[in-house]
Amino acid sequence: MSTSQAITGSTEVDRKPINPRDLRSALGGFATGVTIVTTQCEEWGPVGLTVNSFSSVSLDPPLVLWSLSRHSPSLKAFQANSHFAINVLAADQQELSNRFAQPIPEKFRGVSWHGGIADLPLLEGCVATFECRTRHQVDGGDHVIFIGEVEEFAHRTVEPLLFLAGRYHKAQPLIQGG
Repeated sequence: MSTSQAITGSTEVDRKPINPRDLRSALGGFATGVTIVTTQCEEWGPVGLTVNSFSSVSLDPPLVLWSLSRHSPSLKAFQANSHFAINVLAADQQELSNRFAQPIPEKFRGVSWHGGIADLPLLEGCVATFECRTRHQVDGGDHVIFIGEVEEFAHRTVEPLLFLAGRYHKAQPLIQGG
């Protein structure tokens, strides 16, 4: 038995085609935080988009990852830049998430931000910001996976914005005990 068979418990013979719409629905059952990933581009200025594929990878060294569609108009800016920032949105930043999820020009007009390392756009009012040097760009099928080393970060205790089943949510603590 191959390593992949031992891990997945299946073989190529019994594999069924995966329906992308059903897969997307299933993946939507995993609650995520909402981020806006930003960079600075000489040609276009500040660049940013809403992303929920953010995840920590390692504490030593401090690594995080996120992924971007190969069809994104912002892909070239992130591939060309040595740094990116992850801005973790607070529950009151739903409008900002919607704005950066759209392919509109001048997304930063009227948005409060300041420059971090490499003049990265750091959005005001976020739960956390992570300023990262790109360490790796990895093939991820129809996405590129960016792995970055955290060089600076900041955080504050506020309620985060969550995304689940295609909708925004707020975190609610479970009642402990009975």
